[in-house]
Amino acid sequence: MENALDNHTIAEMLRETASLLTLQGANPYRAQAYHNAGELVDSLDAPLSVLIAQAGVTSLEELPGIGKSLARSLERIVRTGRLRLLDKLRGDAQPERVLSTVGGIGPVLARRLRHELNITSLADLQRAVASGRLSRVPGFGEKRLSMIRESLSGRLRRPHENDVEAPMPVVVNSSKSQPSVSVFLDIDREYLTKARRGQLPRITPRQFNPTKEAWLPVLHTEREGQHYTTLFSNTPRAHSLGATRDWVVIYRERRDGGGQWTIITSQLGALLGRRVVRGREDECREYYQRQEGGERPQAI
Repeated sequence: MENALDNHTIAEMLRETASLLTLQGANPYRAQAYHNAGELVDSLDAPLSVLIAQAGVTSLEELPGIGKSLARSLERIVRTGRLRLLDKLRGDAQPERVLSTVGGIGPVLARRLRHELNITSLADLQRAVASGRLSRVPGFGEKRLSMIRESLSGRLRRPHENDVEAPMPVVVNSSKSQPSVSVFLDIDREYLTKARRGQLPRITPRQFNPTKEAWLPVLHTEREGQHYTTLFSNTPRAHSLGATRDWVVIYRERRDGGGQWTIITSQLGALLGRRVVRGREDECREYYQRQEGGERPQAI
């Protein structure tokens, strides 16, 4: 792990995840868990990569507030430099919208910060405040700066002194550990209904989106104590088949590695027109037989 990220960089990734979860309406306790993990990692004396190399990923579970799922995520960040959940949450990240969540900053000022000072994250903003760079910008008097400091204080750590200026495949679990198809179809119903009504935040996909449109609705929800993130498919095949408003991908975070499932509208046989979990069509057929003409949510 010679090129592993330093603790402060990892901590900022975790805190950004917390901010985006909050912005997108996820469970506040889930967002707080990522924020707390960021604070913890930033306070460690030894590099996270060294701790894992010396004692293994399970040793991280002995740290306060770190369970199996977060421990695996931390190990993945150290190993790959990426956090899969953060990649999904970011889209192309809409910096102005993130900056606008800070007290004292509206949409106009957020655009100025991005285009004039190249501030694209809360960490960038905090560094600009700490260095005095923001105080030199017209419109940022002491009263506004005080509001910004207060808003940031509960969301980010104070930057270190030397910082001042300065969709992927997931292994699906065995069928025994998978939720029933009714869980996935219920999440699919919630997603399609809220997306159709414009009730979900939208992110800007990085791929297959030349106009940089924020078109992709994202849903954070829970079933049976598990967290799920749900989006329309943005794969080459979904685009080529015109299925980007039909195929729904559900991701689950779980201590044993999570999983990914795709829901589509069936074009065949007895399931024609029904929403089905790809690869579990027989279970879906049995589910609908039990429902006896239950609701058929339509794609957008």
